[in-house]
Amino acid sequence: MNKNQFDQPVDRRETSSMKWERYKDRDILPMWVADTDFTTAPVITQALQERVAHGVFGYTKRPAELNTVVKQRLQHLYQWQVEEDWMVWLPGLVSGLHLSCRTVTSPVTLTATPIYPPFRSAPVLSGGQNLSIPMTQQEGRWLIDFTALESAINSDTRLLLFCNPQNPGGTVYRRAELEQLADTCERHDLLVCSDEIHCDMILDPGVEHIPLASLNPEIAARCITLMAPSKTFNIAGLGCSVAIIADQALRSRFRKVRQGVVPDVNLLGYTAALAAYRDGDEWHQQQLSYLRANRDFLLQEINLIPGLKLAHFEATYLAWIDISDARLEHPVAFFEAAGVGMSAGRDFGDANFMRLNFGCPRSTLEEAVIRMRKALAN
Repeated sequence: MNKNQFDQPVDRRETSSMKWERYKDRDILPMWVADTDFTTAPVITQALQERVAHGVFGYTKRPAELNTVVKQRLQHLYQWQVEEDWMVWLPGLVSGLHLSCRTVTSPVTLTATPIYPPFRSAPVLSGGQNLSIPMTQQEGRWLIDFTALESAINSDTRLLLFCNPQNPGGTVYRRAELEQLADTCERHDLLVCSDEIHCDMILDPGVEHIPLASLNPEIAARCITLMAPSKTFNIAGLGCSVAIIADQALRSRFRKVRQGVVPDVNLLGYTAALAAYRDGDEWHQQQLSYLRANRDFLLQEINLIPGLKLAHFEATYLAWIDISDARLEHPVAFFEAAGVGMSAGRDFGDANFMRLNFGCPRSTLEEAVIRMRKALAN
């Protein structure tokens, strides 16, 4: 595979792309929703083509090999020993958030803010209340404020929604930080839904993802861990994710809540997931190198633009840009008028920021920076 494939622009117009349709017929670079503009790994495309060539697309079951591949992958990457029957496959990670809220039925669910918007809406749509806990920034890393967390917990609190790596902000939690979180959950008898969808998108060498549930059997029994190949391999449109639940009683409740409401994964989603996890690592490592260079470019260029600040971040392809010094009354409209479409920080719980997706060819990223610089200079 040519490493320069990530430099090649792909025309996604007229493909029913959610990302690109938002600004159809407008000169706005779409850098909002979290899918990349890269073609996926050739091994995935090949697997899909072979499955499509079969020509029959009836009701399907999970490929027998898939759970084994995931189990081996988790052991290899994280020394995390899981059992195959712990895995519950879902047609998307967000459905896992909602099912977790319905499984635990917590009157008050805690989330650390800023956070991916479904974290804030899932508890409410499940009939409960969402209580946001402020995060603190320490040398650029967004971390849970444990003093605020402890103060917020009461008899109505049964569930914590956690995100590692953090979206937005790109923090990768260290072992000691995870152990502190685990201790808090155990002392207060909290269950945890841990969104780890960006676990493969670690940009800093020497920084390692650690699944919360891998720490010890006690916290594992309290965890619903959500993972997916969708962000890693740009196959979000195929809808395939997995919930890993060690505790049998919790897993049974989760399955019962899901039954008849959330459908099974479609056969092409399963096909892509198996090919990705089994054969996609070489492509993924090349993508990481490209994204790392894009991240470093942004860190340099954004901090040269008056009014904008970007702290160093460790993971994801989503830059969390501080726009507070620009004093923009309507930041989304301002940047769209400049020709750059980003995600509004207010949707994540902090209007002082904008989220920019840099999973795109460098030429697109360079043009976005030029447009932002010009708009703020004016």
